[in-house]
Amino acid sequence: MPHYMVSGYLPDNFDPSTQTEEMMEEIHALNREMIAAGVRKFAGGLGATRTLRPQKNGELLVTDGPYLETKEHVGGLWILECKDMDEVLAWARKGVKVCRFPVEVREIFFMPAPEK
Repeated sequence: MPHYMVSGYLPDNFDPSTQTEEMMEEIHALNREMIAAGVRKFAGGLGATRTLRPQKNGELLVTDGPYLETKEHVGGLWILECKDMDEVLAWARKGVKVCRFPVEVREIFFMPAPEK
């Protein structure tokens, strides 16, 4: 079955102290529901970002945060195994309701190693 990444976007000025215990329990309940349904393969929040960029001289430039100016950033993600896009969108809708932030859904394409 296909795997999908459901990533949640937070505003740059997101204040985690605004999340109530009730909101956190709703998120935990959704995670338990995903586990019970057998669709959740991984879930987690994301911390500080480092960007690595190749340079013309062969070196790597490592910087704090992304280069792109944005008003949102990825705050967390789920990796779900669902039969199709309709099923993963149903889970994503639940995620938006309990997390109260927008999410993006992308199918993950696995590239098998070439035969030797």
